[in-house]
Amino acid sequence: MTNWLSPTTMHSLGWTLVHFLWQGTAAAALAAATMALCRRASVRYVIGVSALLLMLAAPVATLLLLTQSGSSSAEKPSARVARLQALPSVTGARFSAQVAASTSSPDALPWLVEAWLVGVAFFSLRTAGGFLLLERQQRKRSIAVTGRRLEICRTLQSRLGLSRAIRFCECAWLQAPAVIGWFRPVVLLPIVALTGLSEDQLQSVIAHELAHIKRLDAFVNVFQVCVETLLFYHPAVWWLNKRIRAEREHCCDDMAVSLCGNAVEYARALTIMEGWHTAPALAMAANRGPLAERVVRLLGMKSVRNTTLKVGLAGSVVCLGAALIAGNTLVAMAFPKPAAGARDASLLQLGFRPKSAPAQAPSATPVVTPTPAGKPSLAQSSRPVEQPVAAQSYVDAMKSVGLTDLSADDLVALKIQGVTPEYVRGMLDLGLHADADGFVAMRVQGVTPEYIRDLRALGFTPDQDRIIAFKVQGVNADYVRGLKEVGIQGDADQIIALRVQGVSPAYVRELKDIGIQGDGDQIVALKVQGVTPAYVRDMRAAGLIVDSDDVVALKVQGVTAEYVNGLKALGLKPSTDDVVGMRVQGVTPEYIRDIRALGLNPSVDEIIGMRVQGVTPEFIKTLQSAGFKPDVDDVIDAKVQGVTPEFIEQARKHGFQNLTIEKLIELKHIGVLDAKGDI
Repeated sequence: MTNWLSPTTMHSLGWTLVHFLWQGTAAAALAAATMALCRRASVRYVIGVSALLLMLAAPVATLLLLTQSGSSSAEKPSARVARLQALPSVTGARFSAQVAASTSSPDALPWLVEAWLVGVAFFSLRTAGGFLLLERQQRKRSIAVTGRRLEICRTLQSRLGLSRAIRFCECAWLQAPAVIGWFRPVVLLPIVALTGLSEDQLQSVIAHELAHIKRLDAFVNVFQVCVETLLFYHPAVWWLNKRIRAEREHCCDDMAVSLCGNAVEYARALTIMEGWHTAPALAMAANRGPLAERVVRLLGMKSVRNTTLKVGLAGSVVCLGAALIAGNTLVAMAFPKPAAGARDASLLQLGFRPKSAPAQAPSATPVVTPTPAGKPSLAQSSRPVEQPVAAQSYVDAMKSVGLTDLSADDLVALKIQGVTPEYVRGMLDLGLHADADGFVAMRVQGVTPEYIRDLRALGFTPDQDRIIAFKVQGVNADYVRGLKEVGIQGDADQIIALRVQGVSPAYVRELKDIGIQGDGDQIVALKVQGVTPAYVRDMRAAGLIVDSDDVVALKVQGVTAEYVNGLKALGLKPSTDDVVGMRVQGVTPEYIRDIRALGLNPSVDEIIGMRVQGVTPEFIKTLQSAGFKPDVDDVIDAKVQGVTPEFIEQARKHGFQNLTIEKLIELKHIGVLDAKGDI
């Protein structure tokens, strides 16, 4: 599923998903603490939606940051390796993926990204299916509201100042009033609500649904569903969405009570609807949310939520602190930074003095060294004792093998990858002269002097880029030797192409055993098309004589043994080219049977010609029903010249009776019956 993602993107996306664990927790904790301090439902709703926006923005920003950081840090060491993607016979995507995978992302991150993609696909399909089902039910199982009920709806719409086109429909497939649609909303009023609620209660419920439309809640709900789909794995997203939906119902309750002015009747309506089934999650329903809490809130009674304010604030602070600690740990894992002392020590080992470290002044205290007996000590000597010559540094050692003018980044990359002067010298002895990036790339892929000697012993002298490509694709001396034993004497690019396509010496040997010969390019073509020894045997068992080119053509056109046997069962003896031609033109055994049932017995070439010209059994029936008895050539000529049933009827209306197909074709050709033809 993730072959279309580069390794760098996989790595960044994996870390983004991990980082959102603490980011989502922190955003939810901040939202919970802030919402707990607010008394108005509308303010809490805005805070919740803002926190959800922050949850969506956090992973996007993290992905951009990680992608930029990963690309900038990986650019220098892999500059030469990236050039290998231009090799004509190597699949660039697979090659770059394998190179990057060996140097970057942990094994767990690709699995995490794949699992996330599967989850996103599942929730996307579920959401799409829900929308389609709602739309279908609304169109097929709802009828427009009329009479007094429609008058109530229009009056409430006018009082709310809604000038949009709104449909009001009765339905039996819902048990609670709901709103669906975005640009052309529909208020669904179930029959159980129309018959089970008083007029005042019904007005309050309809006002609640119209409040959803006025507040554009359907658009926010779609946004919530999208965030749930993308960030489905975090419980904080589901918790926050649940709070947002609850606060949305509170806001609409307030608008309904403000419009109708009867909180008690509205609370009774909610109590009646408490036992009804709610509408689907993609619709705005009046009885969604904690109804008991809504009733208590409407009646102005003290709820349990007010008594747990301090507990909620404390829990939010604890969750926020834990999220920040976890975030600090994960950031340190994703962006490891060596301690200043360790980096300075590494640079000093390479012969560099960090810019931040001041040059040491010579020590005022002389170094006392043991002296042989009878020799004056340092205190007795007037000249300072010379220090022993220091061992050769890594920088000097690299210069001794020809790598001069190395930057600090070059030296760090060489040192980290374990490129030693001995390794460089071994490569130079084999005639491979590379720069720092080239030696790093070869070392990363595990190229050794012994590996190169083994390849050269088999007659290969690949350059540096192809050596790396060999190693990436797993080409070794045994593989090359096996190909040579079965007669494949390809160059480096051909060997790489064979390996990329998964061609093994055993595969080539099996093809040769059944008489399929070919060079490296032909073997690659056979493998690309999925030709197997079993397929060749099936074609030959069906009576076709095939070589490597023939079997590729057959496989490309999807010719099967069943197809060939079906043609032979009709008495045809087509060659390989005939079979390919018929398959290209879409000739089937059924088509031939239908033609023969009309009294025609075309040959293979005539069948192909009829199919090329678009001759159908129906066309032949038309000619026969007009009194003609055409043969195959007549049918093809009539189709080519455009002789149609309409033309035949037109000719007869002009008095042309008992005409042959040839005469009709001649009339059609010279345009005698055309509206503007010259006679």
